[in-house]
Amino acid sequence: MQSPTEAATSRGILLLLSSLLLFTAMDALAKGLIQTYPTTQVIWARFAGQVLLVLLLVNRRLPVVARTRHPWLHLLRSAAQMGATAFFFLSLAHIGLAEATALADINPVLITLGAAVFLGERLGPRRIAGVLAAMAGAMIIIRPGADVFTPAALLPLGCALCYAAAALLTRKVGMTESPWTSMLYGALFGMVVTTFLLPGLWQPVAPGDLWVFATIGCLGTAAQICLIRAFSMAEASVLAPFGYVGILLATFWGIVLFDEWPDSLTLVGAAIIVASGLYIWHRETQLRRRSGS
Repeated sequence: MQSPTEAATSRGILLLLSSLLLFTAMDALAKGLIQTYPTTQVIWARFAGQVLLVLLLVNRRLPVVARTRHPWLHLLRSAAQMGATAFFFLSLAHIGLAEATALADINPVLITLGAAVFLGERLGPRRIAGVLAAMAGAMIIIRPGADVFTPAALLPLGCALCYAAAALLTRKVGMTESPWTSMLYGALFGMVVTTFLLPGLWQPVAPGDLWVFATIGCLGTAAQICLIRAFSMAEASVLAPFGYVGILLATFWGIVLFDEWPDSLTLVGAAIIVASGLYIWHRETQLRRRSGS
């Protein structure tokens, strides 16, 4: 029989896997829409849907949920979250879903590096080696100088940088804010910015595509809720290695929906990125055990 801690950890892992399934499904639907509609319009649907759902769910508790002691941190976090979504969605018009996800999944090692630079956490030679290995894996996928290289391959790296910044800001805010507060402000900036950009870009939505736009907002919101709950139930070090399941899910969606089969070098680069992230996670776990924390 599982202890309460083990049971919470198991639920946290399941919630993380659920969030990855939802996120990759959202990305796959977005890739389909971007082939017909402006990327900004799709990004707007992602954030406007989340704001609308949060408002409906919190209802009369909105004045409490909207109260925050960290308005500027939430603004920066929201801007970083929008940047991550924008870079990733923009990349989907030019490269495969699996390749984009593999490159964006360099974010765990960037978070490790950023925690050392901005939060004062120790950065030893093994952490540096993990970061360099992940960058090497990314270069194998991008292949600068090769015929397969396009500048669009750099967009998922921009997504990874923004995602890492959002994660570090979330860690900085800590547990003093309600998850619903983070959900609300996390989407508000993206909705406001894209709303101002829409008038010159808006393309009428075909009736058959309305459900796709709505589903993107719902999937993104549900994925965020699962992600926040997962990290409230289990330690980040335990959840970290499961994050790379996203590459497998994105590959699945890419093959099933778009007939996109990653080539052998992409698989090699993705494997190096995954291995470097798992290595850093393993080292962090060992260090915590030795320190008795």
